[in-house]
Amino acid sequence: MVLLSFDIEEFDMPLEYKGEISFQKQISISQAGLEKILDILKKHHAKATFFSTVVFAENSKHLIERLLNEGHELASHTWYHSDFKEEHLKQSKEKLEELFSTKVTGLRMPRMMPVSKNAVENAGYFYNSSINPTFLPGRYNNLKVSRTYFKEGNVMQIPASVSPNFRIPLFWLSFHNFPLSFYKKLASDTLKKDNYLNIYFHPWEFAEIKDEAFKLPGFTVKNSGQDMVNRFDEFLSWLKNKNYTFGTFQEFQKKISS
Repeated sequence: MVLLSFDIEEFDMPLEYKGEISFQKQISISQAGLEKILDILKKHHAKATFFSTVVFAENSKHLIERLLNEGHELASHTWYHSDFKEEHLKQSKEKLEELFSTKVTGLRMPRMMPVSKNAVENAGYFYNSSINPTFLPGRYNNLKVSRTYFKEGNVMQIPASVSPNFRIPLFWLSFHNFPLSFYKKLASDTLKKDNYLNIYFHPWEFAEIKDEAFKLPGFTVKNSGQDMVNRFDEFLSWLKNKNYTFGTFQEFQKKISS
């Protein structure tokens, strides 16, 4: 099973690099990218999970309703993308459920930040996908964490996928910067080893973000915009030709818990 997921959020990454971007532009760029993602998923009949901040969801109700109507899953990316308090875990879950009349069972922390396992369980989540089990200098060192899913209390931890050898991360930056043939090889190796693939992206990757005002480094914008649309479309075609199935995290969590 292939677990496609998207962290849908206000596009505040330029602020990390001392760039300039208005709040409205943060939202509109992510909205434009999300529309392209939904179109590609519809074309390939592929289900996915969308981890949304409350801020993005409140400003994009028509798109959240569309993704739910098209069979995708809504999960929590907490309340804000760049401000976190522990109480946001429960508050964001309840707010998303209230806004869209759907059951929210999963969590992914913004920027894969560490979070108290007890707080996640107490907030009522069934699964958490906030670990990248690799080493990224200046970001995280999770080489001692299990590569694959594991239970922690009553919460299923579902780490992002890394390659069986050397734990090469298969997240969004790898997809942009590796040759697609090499990325496919890593994905194929991981699927053969683990029987599933958990990879995540963001809607702004599918939008035009090569703006000097954003001050984004080259490795973050490489193969973005229409290049990303084409690349992702080709990748899904390849997965379908290999007869892999697509599923939501809720479906996967139920499968591995039964």
